[in-house]
Amino acid sequence: MPGRTSSPEDLHTQVWRASSLGASASPCVPSGFAALDAELPGRGWPTRALSEILVSRQAVLEWRLLAPGLRQLMQTTAPPAASAAARSTRHHRAAPAVSAGKPLLLINPPLTPHLAGLQACGLAPQQLVWISAATPQQQLWATEQAIKSNAAAAVLAWLPQARPEQIRRLQSHALATEAPIFIFRPLQAQGQSSAAPLRLAVSAGGWDLAVQILKRRGPVFEGQLMLNAMPTDLDRVLTPRMLSVAPSLPLLKSFAGPPQGRLDHSLTGSSRLMNEPPRGADRVSAGEGSEVHVEHSHALARPAQPVAAH
Repeated sequence: MPGRTSSPEDLHTQVWRASSLGASASPCVPSGFAALDAELPGRGWPTRALSEILVSRQAVLEWRLLAPGLRQLMQTTAPPAASAAARSTRHHRAAPAVSAGKPLLLINPPLTPHLAGLQACGLAPQQLVWISAATPQQQLWATEQAIKSNAAAAVLAWLPQARPEQIRRLQSHALATEAPIFIFRPLQAQGQSSAAPLRLAVSAGGWDLAVQILKRRGPVFEGQLMLNAMPTDLDRVLTPRMLSVAPSLPLLKSFAGPPQGRLDHSLTGSSRLMNEPPRGADRVSAGEGSEVHVEHSHALARPAQPVAAH
């Protein structure tokens, strides 16, 4: 029986030299930063693979890095028409279309998601689902189930205590999903091994982001990228003097609310996340001893205020 033939484009994605930037066999999501896309295999965030991002300041820098790409991803409703030039491009495959109703999953964010800041980035409230899991085992279980279900437009999981063998397991599941999967860990984990094909270290460089590519399919990346990642429309309200100095932590917390506690969202007809199930809410188990209760609209109307635990 004659073997199956492959197109030159398919062959190029399977054979590559370590001295050249690899191509991507799966669709990629543009990051929104041209300088970063030029250094990523496939010229964007990969699908069917983990992207591990090590941050020096959690719940702040990752949003500034991912917001442009997530906005474009969540606003995509139909696949773009493939032009002749696009078909001939060997290094880039367009991002997949996001069907209506697919949410953006936030698993174990260290701070309460701030709707106003995320909405300013173009992320609609009804597209967000926040999953809270108390222990590292529950966080890993929720992340694994989110990846295996392939029901999200993108998955963002904060897994500060994940071990190398656990990341390897998540990567094996990510091979079958069509969404980009991002896991966030502290910068101190840089010395640990990781099965994630793409690994970045991100720190603050004034109003810019200093990004190092620690691992990619291609040659070793030397130096760092300085990405202009000022929060949306913030330059309109800051004085020239404020723009000339490095930002302080309170100014950068535009995407995060108070620390997590026992939460009770008194929302305007949208959703709640708390320990006791609200009436009419769907119950989703996030592991033994932990439950996540999300109403059907999957919206976070405003930051939660912590209340005393009983």
